[in-house]
Amino acid sequence: MLCTGRLGGFGARAVALRPGRAGRGSLGAGIRARRVSTSWSPVGAAFNVKPQGSRWDLFGERRGLFGVPELSAPEGFHIAQEKALKKTELLVERACSTPPGPQTVLIFDELSDSLCRVADLADFVKIAHPEPAFREAAEEACRSIGTMVEKLNTNVELYQSLQKLLTDKKLVDSLDPETRRVAELFMFDFEISGIHLDKEKRKRAVDLNVKILDLSSTFLMGTNFPNKIEKHLLPEHIHRNFISAGDHIIIDGLHAEAPDDLVREAAYKIFLYPNAGQLKCLEELLSSRDLLAKLVGYSTFSHRALQGTIAKNPVMLNLFYRTLKDFEMIREMKMKLNPRNSEVMPWDPPYYSGVIRAERYNIEPSLYCPFFSLGACMEGLNILLNRLLGISLYAEQPAKGEVWSEDVRKLAVVHESEGLLGYIYCDFFQRADKPHQDCHFTIRGGRLKEDGDYQLPVVVLMLNLPRSSKSSPTLLTPGMMENLFHEMGHAMHSMLGRTRYQHVTGTRCPTDFAEVPSILMEYFANDYRVVNQFARHYQTGQPLPKNMVSRLCESKKVCAAADMQLQVFYATLDQIYHGKHPLRNSTTDILKETQEKFYGLPYVPNTAWQLRFSHLVGYGAKYYSYLMSRAVACMVWKECFLQDPFNRAAGERYRREMLAHGGGREPMLMVEGMLQKCPSVDDFVSALISDLDLDFETFLMDSE
Repeated sequence: MLCTGRLGGFGARAVALRPGRAGRGSLGAGIRARRVSTSWSPVGAAFNVKPQGSRWDLFGERRGLFGVPELSAPEGFHIAQEKALKKTELLVERACSTPPGPQTVLIFDELSDSLCRVADLADFVKIAHPEPAFREAAEEACRSIGTMVEKLNTNVELYQSLQKLLTDKKLVDSLDPETRRVAELFMFDFEISGIHLDKEKRKRAVDLNVKILDLSSTFLMGTNFPNKIEKHLLPEHIHRNFISAGDHIIIDGLHAEAPDDLVREAAYKIFLYPNAGQLKCLEELLSSRDLLAKLVGYSTFSHRALQGTIAKNPVMLNLFYRTLKDFEMIREMKMKLNPRNSEVMPWDPPYYSGVIRAERYNIEPSLYCPFFSLGACMEGLNILLNRLLGISLYAEQPAKGEVWSEDVRKLAVVHESEGLLGYIYCDFFQRADKPHQDCHFTIRGGRLKEDGDYQLPVVVLMLNLPRSSKSSPTLLTPGMMENLFHEMGHAMHSMLGRTRYQHVTGTRCPTDFAEVPSILMEYFANDYRVVNQFARHYQTGQPLPKNMVSRLCESKKVCAAADMQLQVFYATLDQIYHGKHPLRNSTTDILKETQEKFYGLPYVPNTAWQLRFSHLVGYGAKYYSYLMSRAVACMVWKECFLQDPFNRAAGERYRREMLAHGGGREPMLMVEGMLQKCPSVDDFVSALISDLDLDFETFLMDSE
């Protein structure tokens, strides 16, 4: 998952879900390669040992988070923010006084970069830093920069400086394709912010954007807020499954994997019980988005949000495949284990599909974990990336104050001929108050600087893995291993996108394209030829048997249709919420109708799952992107890597056609370049359906 950047225009575009070739593909002309550091160490070993205490040395100079000097203390965010805002003023003056030409786009991009370097970093710190003072300071910086971004997007003089460039046909024709696209993206941000409106309406657009920012933040916090119930209202024998607080039981999640049906039912009904404040917040958020879309000339928020994506227009997915068969399979298993009540309810599929998989294929996670130590998995990634793309990962010791927790590891990403490409900070381990989500954050985007140096990208990968013990290193379940590969796909997108402009760097691309590299990595994680390179028992060194990998891959097809239908339901609900307003019913009534029509399981009275749907913030009108990206990734895998997952020529083509452009090229052109054809909607649907069936070629190979 990509963390969502909430800034439009001069902030991060689309989702923190946008590479290019500075000359068209690698480091590009004029960018100097970085030399290799002698302080780097092998990546596998670095993750199977505890961090050295020296990084917490109490003496010596403290550098600040990510090496930013101001951020050695929370107050530094205010300093960094003020510096960025002052620089913004100077750049705005410069943009408005510079004759139209390529230099105009460079100034706009520098403006975007100066704001993003504070906002992107703050977006991460506000949710991940263990110290409340840092989180609060980062939250304030996000708000301050976000407000400035919205003002810039409605600055008429700034808009006119770009308009002069784009309305001069001779000048436009002289621009290279990447520069022209970046100029058009900046213009698009102006237009969707209502630059064409009169002064009063422009102010209204700014106010609405700020309101949406605040409502989004409030709603997001509310999606994780626990509910409580008096103890006497729950059967005593299930109390131990939940947190106890005096006379109350605290329910902080769905407990979807709990074996006891009653525990899952109670958690579902209590955790999803409607909260009036959260409901009002969602209604205001959807209404404000609709008002903003109409104000700037779109019929719905969906039409506004999908400009420039693969889909281009609002998407309704009528995709049904084998779902009834899956639910019947779940019902039979439930009857077998609980004969008194075999009706399949919404809290049942995650648990019973797991039971069916375990019974049919004997894939108990504890059998696999010893083969997937974190160090082994990191070495596996290193091997794959090296053979496919010529990239190596090296552990580097961070300076004091550079990281926010002692177990954060810093990786240098190094190309065999181009040198240092960037840095990945790995925040992999569980800790108190850390969000329970796996995602990728852009901290600093790459761009070609005026002096010819390349501003190296910096990202964070955040996971929630168990810590090592005295007797063993951190051991991953197959699902954790797949998530690790997924997030590294995002990181490689960031590292290999050598765009000239920060505004379209790495994952700053349309949402329905940004998940393609991460989902593609899941296919590598599930291929025995890849897994065989690194899966070794941490004690004996024994390789993971081939039949265990085959069983694991086959088991993932069990109830996969029901899982996909659930995603179709979520995507459809998202589209309806962001479609025509006023909504024909309450958000809860719409949930009920959509769930029963597109998923098939009954709505449970007095529940409001939509109030826990956190993706409505970052993926508003774009939740379909997961399905679209999976379809594209499936086609790329089968066309280019199924025969040989280590095919270097295919890897280089993948970098050249897909990773290298970020948001600097139309997403469909990148897909066409990789597949050597233009896929249709039917091709995408066929790819999704084929993904549910056992891959015959892979099955034959794994069964030999």
